[in-house]
Amino acid sequence: MWCFGEGMSWWPWFGGFWMFIVGGGLIALIVWGMSRLTRQNGPVTKKSALDIAKERYAKGEITKEEYDQYRKDLSTHIN
Repeated sequence: MWCFGEGMSWWPWFGGFWMFIVGGGLIALIVWGMSRLTRQNGPVTKKSALDIAKERYAKGEITKEEYDQYRKDLSTHIN
């Protein structure tokens, strides 16, 4: 009834095509997900404590007195 020739139907071809598409899509999705999980976001630069204090002072998170105290404390620990 669904045959195109002698004993050969189109369903195996159709099912095989979709298995290839879905299987390939799943493999591509897994590879993409693994690459996203293992990727680094650029070079990591290490900031000094004084740099962090400067940024906080510039943002207004700490006062000038606090910044001066941090700077004084850090300069005594470095030397």
